[in-house]
Order: sequence, then C-alpha cells, then structure tokens
Amino acid sequence: MDVTRREVVRAKGRFASGNLVRLGLMAVPFVFFGLFFAYPVAAIVGRGLRPEGAWAFSVLGEVLADPAIGRVLWFTLWQAAASTALTLALGVPAAYVFARLEFPGKRLLRAVLVIPFVLPTVVAGSAFLALLGRGGVLDGLFGVRLDTSVWAILVAHVFFNFAVVVRTVGGLWAQLDPRQEEAARVLGAGRAAAWRRVVLPALAPSIGAASLIVFLFTFTSFGIVQILGGPRYATLEVEIYRQTADLFQLPTAAVLTLLQLLVVVLLLAWHARTVRKRESTLSLVPAEQTAHPPRGRGQWALLWAVLGVVGVLVVAPLAVLVERSFNGPDGYGLTFYRQLFTDTGNTTFPVPPIAAVGNSLAYAAAATALALVVGSLAATALTVRRGAGGPGRLVRGFDALLMLPLGTSAVTVGFGFLVALDEPPLDLRESWLLVPLAQALVGVPFVVRTLLPVLRAVDVRLRESAAVLGASPLRVWREVDLPMVGRSAAVAAGFAFAVSLGEFGATVFLARPDAPTLPVAVARFLGRAGEANYGQAMALSTLLMVVCGATLLVLERVRTHSAGEF
Repeated sequence: MDVTRREVVRAKGRFASGNLVRLGLMAVPFVFFGLFFAYPVAAIVGRGLRPEGAWAFSVLGEVLADPAIGRVLWFTLWQAAASTALTLALGVPAAYVFARLEFPGKRLLRAVLVIPFVLPTVVAGSAFLALLGRGGVLDGLFGVRLDTSVWAILVAHVFFNFAVVVRTVGGLWAQLDPRQEEAARVLGAGRAAAWRRVVLPALAPSIGAASLIVFLFTFTSFGIVQILGGPRYATLEVEIYRQTADLFQLPTAAVLTLLQLLVVVLLLAWHARTVRKRESTLSLVPAEQTAHPPRGRGQWALLWAVLGVVGVLVVAPLAVLVERSFNGPDGYGLTFYRQLFTDTGNTTFPVPPIAAVGNSLAYAAAATALALVVGSLAATALTVRRGAGGPGRLVRGFDALLMLPLGTSAVTVGFGFLVALDEPPLDLRESWLLVPLAQALVGVPFVVRTLLPVLRAVDVRLRESAAVLGASPLRVWREVDLPMVGRSAAVAAGFAFAVSLGEFGATVFLARPDAPTLPVAVARFLGRAGEANYGQAMALSTLLMVVCGATLLVLERVRTHSAGEF
C-alpha cells in the first residue's frame, strides 16, 4: 500500500508539473505579442496623441463627440453583425456537407473555398463590381442596383469569410462521434431535436470561434467597404486610413484606433464569459469514419444547394478574375502573363513582376512556421483548467490577447513597425523578417482558434493515465495531444499560409520595393492607369489563386494521411 500511495503521489506530481509546464508555455507567445504587437501599436498611438511632445487629450472629446464618427461606428458594428449572421447561415450547412458527405471533387472544392481569403480586397471588390455593377451579370437583380446598396458589402464579406465557417466548424464536425446523435435518435429524439441537444452543444466552441473571427474581420473591413461602399459607407478602418493617408490627422487616427481596440476588447471579454463556458469533453473519431455518400433526398438536396451557393458566391467572382486575365487587347491570350516576366526597369517595379510569386511563398512559409510554433504553444497553454470551474482569469485574458491583432487596424500595425522597430536592440528596418513577423500576427489567432477546441475536447483522464504510467509532461503531449490535433494542425497551417499570402494592410508598408509580395504587386498595378497594368494585376491575382489552391490541395492530402493515423 505504501508503494502504491507513493506511486499515486508521484503521478499526481507529474500531472501537476505538466500543468505548470503548460502555463509556462505562455511566455513565448506573450513575449512575441508584446514585442511585435503591443509595443508597435503603443508607439504609433502615442506619437499620434503627442504630436508636439505633449499629450493632446482634448482630441479625445472632440473625436468622440463628432456625429460623423458616431455614424461610422454604428455602421461598422451593424454591418459586421449582419455579415457574421449571413456567413453563419450559409456556412454551417456547408460545413456539414464538407465534413460528413463524400462527393466527387470535394478535396478540390475545399481548397477553392479558401482562395478568396488570399485575394487582395481591391481585386475582389473589382470582381464584385463586374458581377453586380452596371452591365454586370447580376445587374438589376430583383429590380435593384446591388452595387449601390449595402447588400454588395454584405455579400462580399460572405465571399471572404465563407471558408472560415466551413473549415473551422467542419474541422471539428468531421471528428464528432456520430454514435452520440444516433443514441439520441434511438431514445426517441427526432432528427432536429437530436441535432439541437447533442450536435449543436458540441459544435458551440467552433461556431463561437468562427463567429468571432468573421466579426473581427468584417468589423475591421477596409478594401471591400472602400470600393463597394463609395462615399456613403465607411468603417472605422476606412476612416483611420482616410485620417492618416489623406488628411494627415494622426491624433484623430490614434483616437479611432483606441476606439476600435476598445470595442474588440469588450467583444473578446464577452466571448470569454459566454461561448467558452460551453466547452466540454467530446468523443472524437477519425474523419474517415464519419464521412459517407449522401443518403436520401434530404442530404442530396442539401448537397446540391450548398454546391449552388458555392458556385454563385465563390466560383463566379473567381471566374471573372480569370477571364479578365486572359482578355487582352488582341483578344484572349497570354499577353498579360508574358508581360509579367519583363523587367520594366522603373521605380514601381525594379524587378520583373513575376518575382513577387517567390517572395510571397518565402514570406508566407516563414510566417506560417512562426504562427504554428507560437499558436501551438499558446493553444497548449490555454488547455490548463482551474479545477472544475474552467480556465482561470489569467488563461482567459491571455486567450483574448491573442485575438487582438484581428481587430486592430493593419495600417496602425504597419506604421507601428516602422516607428518602433528602428532602434537597437530591435532595429529590423533592413531585415526581411519584418514582413513574416507582421503576417504571423494575423496567422496566430487562426492557429489557436483551430487547435484549441480539439485540445480542450481531449479527455483529461487520458493525460492523467499517461502521468500515472510514468510519462513526462513532454511525452504526455507527444503521445496524447499531438495525435489528436494532427488533422487540425494541417487545417491551421492552411489558414495561416493563406492569410499570410493575402495580407496587404501591413505588408504594403514593410515590403521592400525590390521584394514585393503578390498583393502589393497587384495594388501597384491597379494604382497605375492603362489596360496593360490592369491586365497584369488580374494575371497576378490569378497566379495568387493558383498558388494558394495548389498549396491547399497539398495540405488537404497531408491532412487526410495524418488523420488516418489516429
């Protein structure tokens, strides 16, 4: 008995030390966000509020009392809420289709869904104008001009964020044990009741995470609102850019940045107190055991309805971009693509534009590696629970901190990097790391939000059993946690890579003229008049789509193989 008691005590000590190790993992992402997010943002906001070396607090009251700013804030909030609701309404059924149904072309289509995420917003806005504007495919649909209404903005936001819901919710849905729902049906629950009482509570963490990400992206929307909203509609992000670039009013821009951050912090605090209380241990199985061909008229009808939505909402705008890239001055051909290999020798492109492809891949690979390391450590640390009451305040606060970059102005972050990281020991002005560091800030939240629901769903008794058998904290993570998150890690890597490829707001300030990324190169071409420049912008956008789609197809294959190992 004494030997047994000693073994139990040692096992409990190992498990407790494992929790301490998980908490210690917070140090790496905490330092990362402190140096490359909090410090640059604080530097640029401080410079805006101290234009002449003295604090100009009077501008706070002036800006907040401006009725025009109030209207901008109200529009920012309600359009973000409407965009999120519409994205969930269309995305959750699609998540079921891609998680539980098998059909030809599923892997290719799942990769295509993420392509809108990497498109520069100016390009996507142009595509929607071609669809909804005067003379477009849907011009005058239902007797209204959609490009002059707020519906164009809402539909474009769904276009961008549809994949967030499909992949975030579908990633967990594909691993839920269907026997739980079947057991509820056997006990007399109808199909709708079983879904509401069994499946929906299990999906709540992923739905909450997807909703939060979509809301933050639409709350900080810039390019879509600027192109499709015209002078009638403006978000806080658009107003920050206008005050910074057009009016050179840094104090006003600083106040708007603080206002944007305040709203985001309040949203994250609410999310931490509500949605995450629903997280519980789930029974997870390999995705291959849950997917099946459509059964019955209902599933076939749902499949065709989802495919129709994807065709109209995602494929049609992408097809417009491809068509324009081949539509040259002498008819359809490769004219614009051949011009990408030409060294123009001007200051706009000191290198051939095609070099942007290699630059984007290198930056995105480095940013993805950073995001996976920092995000995985953060997600592992966030699995620590305080007794039976769930995560403590420290853990919840740290979780909210990781989401702040999604709700912060990219213009502010880019300027902040230039202002703050220009002196030793953080003098990175000449370093190529500036771009992947900025891109990784946006990628980390996707890694955390994708991995965390799966890690928190792991039965804590598995970790306790491994500790009882003598496993160290590292071995417990390697033998218990890692096999369960292999599939989700591939999904997280795909999101981080896609976001890094398409990041524009901060990269446009940080990328060197001789090393542009694809979004920066597209924006440079669109900023110059002429059919050749516009055609090359469309050609680069098409290449961006192809690179992203090919990469995501590879990740899909890797994800499928890794999922079959557990």
